[in-house]
Order: sequence, then C-alpha cells, then structure tokens
Amino acid sequence: MNSVPLLSLLTFTPLLGGLALLFVSPARSATARRLALAVSGLVLVLTLVMLAGFDSRRADLQFVERGAWVPTLAVEYFLGVDGLGVTLLLLTALVTPLALLLSGRVEERAPLYHSLVLFVQAGLVGTFTAQNFFHWFLYWELSLVPAFFLVRLWGGPERGPAATQFFVYTMVGSIAMLLAFLALFLATGRFNFPELAALAADGGLAAAFAGKLTWASLSNETLALLVFGGVFLGLAVKVPVIPFHTWLPAAYAEAPSPVTMLLTGLMSKMGVYGFLRILVPIFPDQLRAWLTPLLWLAVLTIVCAAAAAFAQRDLKRLLAYSSINHLGYCLLGIFAALRATGDDARLAAEAVAALNGVVLQMFNHGLTASALFGFMALLERRTEGRRNCDDFGGLRQVAPVFCGLMGIAVFSSLGLPGLNGFVGEFLIFKGAFPLAPWAAALSVLGLLITAVFLLTLMQRVFHGPLNPRWASFPDLTTGERWLVGPAIALLFVLGVYPQVLVGVFDATITATAGRLAP
Repeated sequence: MNSVPLLSLLTFTPLLGGLALLFVSPARSATARRLALAVSGLVLVLTLVMLAGFDSRRADLQFVERGAWVPTLAVEYFLGVDGLGVTLLLLTALVTPLALLLSGRVEERAPLYHSLVLFVQAGLVGTFTAQNFFHWFLYWELSLVPAFFLVRLWGGPERGPAATQFFVYTMVGSIAMLLAFLALFLATGRFNFPELAALAADGGLAAAFAGKLTWASLSNETLALLVFGGVFLGLAVKVPVIPFHTWLPAAYAEAPSPVTMLLTGLMSKMGVYGFLRILVPIFPDQLRAWLTPLLWLAVLTIVCAAAAAFAQRDLKRLLAYSSINHLGYCLLGIFAALRATGDDARLAAEAVAALNGVVLQMFNHGLTASALFGFMALLERRTEGRRNCDDFGGLRQVAPVFCGLMGIAVFSSLGLPGLNGFVGEFLIFKGAFPLAPWAAALSVLGLLITAVFLLTLMQRVFHGPLNPRWASFPDLTTGERWLVGPAIALLFVLGVYPQVLVGVFDATITATAGRLAP
C-alpha cells in the first residue's frame, strides 16, 4: 500500500480537477457540477482506501512520502498522516461533496465556482498531510484565496466587506505565523514538524535561540515566547479565538450556505489542527507559561460566543456564533490537558480523555454544522433568501420532514445524549474538570446558553402559529431526503457508537498526551 503515493493522489486529484474546470465553458454549468462531483467522489474513494489501510494501533506517521525539495533551506516534500490527520481527511472527503450537491442552484460562472471549491478541498487535504512547514504553509494559503473569491463573487449583499475582512484577518495571522517560523528556522535550521517537536521534547526551544538570534537584547526565553505568539496568532484567527473572531459572523452570513459549510465544517478545523500539530508538540513550555490566560480565552470563546448567538435574529449569524462557541470547547480541552504534569496516572488519563474529546468534537462539529448550514441552503431556496427568525413560525405544520430532520441536527449541536454532539463535549468536560476545574465550571454556562438559544430557534421557526406567507412552503423532496439522510444517519451512529471513530485516533492522542508531562 505504501508503494502507492496515496497522499499525493489525494492532494492533486482536487487540484487537477479544479484546473480542468477552468477550461469548461461558463454556459455548461451542468457539466461543471458533474465533473466537480466526480472529482470529490474520487477523493472520497481514495480516502476510504487510505482508511482501510491505516493501522489505528500505531501512533506514528503512516503513508509517508518524503523527498528533498530545496535542501539548502531544509524544505522537503514530506507527507504523512496519523490518526488526527486521517480523521480530518475523512471529514473533508464527506463534507465537500455534500456542499457541492447543495450548490445546484449556482448558475452564474458555475465552472469557476466549482473549480474554487475543489481548490479549497486541495488546500485542506494538503494542510492535513504536509509535515514540512514550507510545504504546509503553501496549502494553508491555497485554501484562503479561493475561499475569499467564493464569498466575494457569490455572497450576499454585504459580500464585499465580509470577504475583505475575512482575507485581511487571516492574511495578517498568516504573516505573523510565517515570520515566526522563519525565526524558528534561523534558530534551528529545521522546518519539519516531527523534528521540531523532538527538539522541543529534548529540552525546549529556548536553548536553540542562543547565539542564533539576537534582537533588542532579549533573552532566549523571551524570543521563544515571541515566536510562539506569532504562531498562536495565525492559528487563533483561523479557529477563531475571541477576540480574533470578528471576521467570522459576516463571512459566514454573507457566503452562500454551501460555502459556509466549507468554512465552518472544514476550514475552522485547520486552526484547531494547528494547535494539536504545531503548538502543543513544539511549544509546550510556552503554552504552560501562558496557560491561565489561555484558559480564560477558551472560557470567553465559549461563553461570550454563546451569549452573542442568543442575541441574533439572523439564523446564519446565530449559527456562526454557535460555531465559535463549539470550537471553544476544543480549546478548553487542549489547554486543560496541558495541566497534566508529573507522574499522576489519573491526571494523564484525564488528559487523554480531554484530547480524545477535542478530536471527536472537531469531527462532530464539522458534520453537524455542515448539516445545519445545508438546511439553511434548502430554507433559503424556498424563501427567496429570507433567514430572519421573525420571518417564520409554524413551519412544522407544512414541512414536518424538513423540520424534523433539521431538528435532529439542532439537537445534535445542543449536545443531546444519543447524538454525536454529546460525546465529544462529555469527554472534554470529563477531562477538563479534574485538570482545570474553574475553567470547566465557568464553561458550563456556555452549555446552558447554547441550549436556550437553539431551543428558541426551533420554537420561533418550527412552532407556533403558521405565518400565512409560508402556507405553501414545500417539504423536502425525495432527492433532498436522500441528500441529507446519510448525514443525519451519521449523527446517530457517532452518538451511539463513537468508538468507530475514536478507535482511529486514540493511539495518536494517547501518545500526544504522554509527551505533555514535563
């Protein structure tokens, strides 16, 4: 299996598919859709082949492809995946075709639209497989540019400012991260993530700065903190962490709903992935030095985002803030796990539980949030783009299947036991309470507020007197039921039997947690 460059095939399939779509006539929108779906379907098949050959008992990188690229700059073509990477590749392979299927109403410049979606997918696959920073950063930026144009060209009335804000915020974060890694390269001569992680494990990075970098007579420890700060900023904007979040509500609200599925279901996971792949292994000392402020940021991200969602009337903005809230739980789990110090086996087990919950939450949130914005796409089709809570009421009377299936996705986002959203949050809080009890206790407020605003959404949209305007509101067609059905089924499968996914990444997470104790 390893003789086949499977990861390269996964990366270049959507990239070449996107390039091919640029040569399709704008008038042939149906051809563009079929080609894009065929390419994303092939990516899904390749991902399943990779998953079948993946040894979940191993914590190291598998399907490794490695070769010199620019040796003088320590740049390698270095691909590999562990349990974390495989999980996010599977999420990418599942969400992208769903977003394409829900893009059927895109007629204007359809080949370009579908090409940009495939470029986003290529950037995501590359980000989750590249193990050399230079190589990884190319894919990180590749996903940004097409996402900007998808919002700017096909978005809502305020798409221009929303796309610009999205681009500026993420580009500033990327520049900060690039400068930080250039400093890291000057100090260590390395760009490969595993090598940098090994250097950090052997004594930290501060010593590597001795004699290599001198700036304003700063100490080695201070320089290491500055480098850490640059990487943290780049990742925090992408998650996003409050207060670096202000680009997200406008971008999610103005983007076409299928594009928002990619933004919230996949691209936001790039930031959390970066925390687990880069910050935790390479900068553990710096994370611990700032652990209390970071835990406060996680709490603020959870509680303030939930409170902001409660104040929204625009359904897409409500779900956008809900997305920030749910990713805040991932930050809580990561930062709490860093408090597992010494040889206490009980705390080490809680750190494993918290980090397993983080990865499960990433996958489950990606699936659930994508489903919710998929239902928003179907709702907008039927209402000429209306999405204000006050525009609706009583839809359950005329569209029981639509409201019932969307209600399942809402309850999953709420964290109802038996659905996938519950398990990840449960593991995060199980691990966080013994490790960071004050942060976990305050974060419970986010769970309460989330339940209130999601139940309020259902009450205002689905229940109460029927708004006469929607007396002829059509229920889901047979094709639409087949479209959303598999996603809803997965919400139940992962809620009842999460081990089918946890078993893929547990060995990787256990090894990661084992390296946290100083």
